[in-house]
Amino acid sequence: MNIQKNVDAVRQNIQSFTTDPQAVNIVAATKYADPEQMIALFESGITMMGENRVDSLLEKKCQLSLPIEWHFIGTLQSRKVKDVINEIACLHSLDRLSLAKEIQKYRQQPLPCFIQVNVSGEKSKHGLRSEEVIPFLQALKEYPIIKVIGLMTMAPNTEDETIVRDCFKSLKQLQVSISQLNLEGVECSNLSMGMSNDYTIAIEEGATHIRLGSILFQD
Repeated sequence: MNIQKNVDAVRQNIQSFTTDPQAVNIVAATKYADPEQMIALFESGITMMGENRVDSLLEKKCQLSLPIEWHFIGTLQSRKVKDVINEIACLHSLDRLSLAKEIQKYRQQPLPCFIQVNVSGEKSKHGLRSEEVIPFLQALKEYPIIKVIGLMTMAPNTEDETIVRDCFKSLKQLQVSISQLNLEGVECSNLSMGMSNDYTIAIEEGATHIRLGSILFQD
């Protein structure tokens, strides 16, 4: 496994699919990565690492004394907020007011958050429906510790690129619509979308954060 080679290949793809490669952030999805692999990632220039389980994030953060920017990219249970919320730099999965309430209660400083949107409407996926996002953002005025920086989605797991592209395009359109509203306290200039199998499409449609796992660790 040559992590540096894999990272270099991803960076080359980023340059090929956007005119502004500096605007695309790689968030390494490290669910299955061990500390040695994560050190190799860091040495290759990847400083944003995303975990989707609280216990794993806390354990790995303890093991690695590196200036990693920890992102939580999975569904965060309200009952676990107090354990992890001050250990992360960004949350990619804010989708309900009950979670916002717990964050407001325990977070010690403003937390950059992506609002998770279920653009595809799949029952297996978490997130707000597109039409729920603006009312949700307006309700977040009650939770000033939360700093909305953008939207997040996951495309359907399909080989039909048209379906995947339409999903990402819809999120971009929603982001533009929200930005034009100039809602108080809402920046919404970022898009967290695209994983190992579809990140190049996501980049073409405006992704600023791509969450990559297997492609970084392949042989």
